[in-house]
Amino acid sequence: MREVKAFVRSTRLNDVIKALRHNGFKSMTLTEVEGTGRYTKPGASPSLKFTITHSKMAKLELLCKKEDVETIVKLIHENGGTGEKGDGIIYVSEVERVFKVRTGEESQDE
Repeated sequence: MREVKAFVRSTRLNDVIKALRHNGFKSMTLTEVEGTGRYTKPGASPSLKFTITHSKMAKLELLCKKEDVETIVKLIHENGGTGEKGDGIIYVSEVERVFKVRTGEESQDE
């Protein structure tokens, strides 16, 4: 099993979610985040919460089968990018084990 984590522009998040759901990937976690990447947009203002951040982003996380990773990455790239610096980043991690909170049982969905 794999975890795909993507940081995309908040303005592109709805398109990314629609594309993923349309292709059968319906369960995901979404979080509003702020970043301090290498790219600083001219005229960017600092966060009201954090004095060093300059980029409001959305973080999307989902678990998937190993064979679905390339499809998911492609969908995020095609629907999340604007072609400009600061579009975000996608990374994939291996997940060793998954447990259900309700039952404590290990999930065998792989």
